[in-house]
Amino acid sequence: MAALALRAVAALRAPGVRGPDGRRGVRALRRTPVRVLPSAAENRAREGQEEEAEAAAAAPGRKPKRRPPSGPCALTPPVTPPVTPAPTTLESAGLRFHKALPGDSRLRKVITIVKSRSFRDREGKILLEGQRLIIDALTAGAVPKTLFFSRAEDVKKLPLDKLKGAELIKVKFEDIKTWSDLVTPQGLIGIFAKPDHTKVKYPAMQLHNTLPLLLICDSLRDPGNLGTILRSAAAAGCSRVLLTKGCVDAWEPKVLRAGMGAHFQVPILSNLEWETLPDYLPPETTVHVADNCGRFAQARLSERGQERRLKCDRRYLKFHRPEESGDEGGDPSEGWLPDVFLQTYDEEWTEAPATAVVVGGETRGVSLESLELAGSTGGRRLLIPVVPGVDSLNSAMAASILLFEGKRQLRAREGRGGGPRRVAEGYADPA
Repeated sequence: MAALALRAVAALRAPGVRGPDGRRGVRALRRTPVRVLPSAAENRAREGQEEEAEAAAAAPGRKPKRRPPSGPCALTPPVTPPVTPAPTTLESAGLRFHKALPGDSRLRKVITIVKSRSFRDREGKILLEGQRLIIDALTAGAVPKTLFFSRAEDVKKLPLDKLKGAELIKVKFEDIKTWSDLVTPQGLIGIFAKPDHTKVKYPAMQLHNTLPLLLICDSLRDPGNLGTILRSAAAAGCSRVLLTKGCVDAWEPKVLRAGMGAHFQVPILSNLEWETLPDYLPPETTVHVADNCGRFAQARLSERGQERRLKCDRRYLKFHRPEESGDEGGDPSEGWLPDVFLQTYDEEWTEAPATAVVVGGETRGVSLESLELAGSTGGRRLLIPVVPGVDSLNSAMAASILLFEGKRQLRAREGRGGGPRRVAEGYADPA
């Protein structure tokens, strides 16, 4: 029966055969497609999108944010918080610096300051190089204007609180090596305002050990000699150093390097005229002159060693007769050189209330004006005996010997009860 029913159905569905209702048979049964229902996660995501769309529609002019695709296949990159660079030591101290660009005009000023004395005097600026010299200047109250450096580590060694008013510029070490005169540059070059000796903060220990002893430099031309003399003057406890016109600039880089910080330990007054120089001395100062008067004077001194005061033979002095004194014949030095007595340096010559020593250059010696000043104040010529055949001592060496001998005499007098008067406030500068 079942087989007969199947054959009947097949006959009815055969092509071209009409059924009892008059319709043609069909080849297969119709199939309804299966509907796939969304998961719970997709439903939640869709609801969120609809809510954002409604919020965007409620706020006119605001575009809805695009949500990243969600689901198992969606890849969301991890969110990394922005990294804030840690401040350097200079920035934490309130200092900012920038790097120099090629062709920066400030770099050319460095070489100009080094080479030109007129530029230093006109602009009132000096150049200091090296960590020690810059630290001494900052400690003494010198005002920094610009600081060139190659490494921030070098700047950290300086007193940072005293650099807040300066401009810090980072440059390449190769550039500093090109500008520097040192064989081994330290990577620090500073431009400072030219210090005023009345405003410099000298070390308290230096002021406490100041003696009534002054040094006058007479036409010293060698930078190394002047720097060494300034260093000796600070070490001996001089109250001040006076430089006459014709001396090398005390703030020249070579003098600064040779001085090793002495510029910020002892007052230095430069470019003084002989006519006004007595105004910078304490009242009743005795001025002595350092000059060996030639080998002939040494021979006379050795022959007459019992005499304490000897006249120097004028024929062997390093002076030239002025053109206006045109006497003919006789001793060319007769009548125009002052009478200044000669004595050895180890005899007593320090006197109260103050004593000054004049040191001249090796080539020209001391000037006529220094002899006149010594003669008018009752001073003498101080001789350092040397072995016959030796021309003379180096100016820096002679100044060191005389200054420390003067210090020895002042300390010996202090031990005898007549101690030297300190001159920290012994006199004031002329207006």
